[in-house]
Amino acid sequence: MAFKSKRKWICLIAVISSFVSLLLHLIVVRFSTVDLLRDNSAADLQDDFASISWTQSVRNEKLAEVMKPLEIVPPYAFSISAYRGDYDSKDVFHDKRIFKEDYNEMKRSFKVYVYPHRQDDPFANVLLPVGFKPGGNYASESYFKKALWKSRFITEDPNEADLFFLPFSISRLRHDPRVGVGGIQDFVQDYILNVSQKYPYWNRTGGADHFYVACHSIGRSAMEKASQVKLNAIQIVCSSSYFLGGYISHKDACLPQIWPREGDPPNFLSTNRSYIELYPKIGGINSIFSLRTKLAFFAGGINSPVRKKLVEVWRNDSEIFAHFGRLKTPYADELLRSKFCLHVKGYEVNTARIGDSLYYGCVPVIIANYYDLPFIDILNWKSFSVIVSAEDIPLLKKVLKGISSDEYLRLRKNVLKVRKHFQWHPSPTDYDAFYMVMYELWLRRSFLRVPFSVPNNS
Repeated sequence: MAFKSKRKWICLIAVISSFVSLLLHLIVVRFSTVDLLRDNSAADLQDDFASISWTQSVRNEKLAEVMKPLEIVPPYAFSISAYRGDYDSKDVFHDKRIFKEDYNEMKRSFKVYVYPHRQDDPFANVLLPVGFKPGGNYASESYFKKALWKSRFITEDPNEADLFFLPFSISRLRHDPRVGVGGIQDFVQDYILNVSQKYPYWNRTGGADHFYVACHSIGRSAMEKASQVKLNAIQIVCSSSYFLGGYISHKDACLPQIWPREGDPPNFLSTNRSYIELYPKIGGINSIFSLRTKLAFFAGGINSPVRKKLVEVWRNDSEIFAHFGRLKTPYADELLRSKFCLHVKGYEVNTARIGDSLYYGCVPVIIANYYDLPFIDILNWKSFSVIVSAEDIPLLKKVLKGISSDEYLRLRKNVLKVRKHFQWHPSPTDYDAFYMVMYELWLRRSFLRVPFSVPNNS
């Protein structure tokens, strides 16, 4: 009996101790200065982080300097409160000095090995650069390959290579009657199998030092039968949504979708002679601003809930022009007449509208949640664009009108600074889209090199 009584007391003491511990835990939580972050949405998460001051959350000053850039790196799906910060201390680069130093080193030392294919290869049309000038919505893929082939980054010695390029073209495979959309997955699977058996390079890292480039959204599903490509290789793709499976931020990178154009960007309302005569360039850059009489502009198909919501809310507004279907006026003139140009998610997060906006000097407004933006590792998107969560579409006018004239002027000037990074050229020029993509690849290179003997391909 004494033994049982003693055991009861031990159990009672244990229960009381647990209760006291739970009570103390609740008290600590109740009065703690640490906010509990709720996982309701990316917007809530950003707002909560913004409420914690750097002096409270990071006490080590050196650590704060390292971590501070991370505060502005992901401009994805912020709520309206994210735009209360000032714009004037924002440079277009996260760190211009570091970028310039790294860029020069990249140009000096970066090497890429391309798996060789002959002109008489049955799939030379897919594996080699096109012999014509790229055009259309997905031209970025072909422009990159043509530029890479001509560049000094190519090496024929795999021992020099930082990265290995898988040269198949998703866009060309789509239109090849031997493959088509339904056969792309099998083609990629067979190509990787062939490369891994014929060469030693893939097997060293499981493809982690390899990359491919694709602009059409089908490129994401093209890797379903080649899981090592999706999980290990670097994917340079236009459809860079980190919400969907298959794209991994920081491993992969965004290829800017840019409609190819020739010549320097225009400075007038239109290249039409009558417009030039009507609006002479008499006041420098400010005279161009005065021509932008519309607050915001969008035109495009209604192929997503986000676009449907935009048109439903703003289609009859006198300041925000949201069009669907065919325009009655030239598209370029609408971009040149508007202060802000809307990039709105369609089937995918990406469209060519960011490149269009920048080319015509219009401040882009990005309404595409979870979009891993082009060159996000390099450019500070808050310095030249406005990013609005899809949930805040009804507040769009409030957001845009809340930007002061000085803030808009800074955004607009920064647009003119960064638009050269969003242009392709037949022969690449410094800091254009080709070199910026190469820099993104350079950031993802491996620092470990294992020497190989070059196989005999004869």
